[in-house]
Amino acid sequence: MPQNNIVEFRFLAEPTDVNFGGKVHGGMVMKWIDQASYACAAQWSKHYCVTVSANAIRFIRPILVGQLITVEARIVHTGKTSMHIYVVVRAVDPKAEKAAITNRCFITFMAVDDAGFPVSVPSFTPENKEDIQLEQVAIQGKEFAQQLDKDFGEKLGWK
Repeated sequence: MPQNNIVEFRFLAEPTDVNFGGKVHGGMVMKWIDQASYACAAQWSKHYCVTVSANAIRFIRPILVGQLITVEARIVHTGKTSMHIYVVVRAVDPKAEKAAITNRCFITFMAVDDAGFPVSVPSFTPENKEDIQLEQVAIQGKEFAQQLDKDFGEKLGWK
């Protein structure tokens, strides 16, 4: 039985997912990542959630039509109203056994109420070494994003 902080989607890559180069379109992969991480955030918070950011999306290898896709999204850090989710996409020929990682990233969601205002989320506590490492990376990513926002605000006059 899956843990409360993990959501996994599984499906076959379809011909309608392919770009002009014959591989699954990167935008389609990003849609899958957003859908799985939304489900993870909503399950964790028990609220509607909105995407705040997607960080360090890596396209490691192409996905082919007919491959079995697994998109695993898991909470690795929480703030007061935010959830930082690590997402891994894997692909494998359905007749084979070993899946390959095709994509990975961190994506952040915020839980909101019916009026769209932020609401508190349950706190996540890492339970093993991998969770601790992923949480540290998520925190570093959050700090980098906050510094980037500050830099844009100061240098470009964005608020």
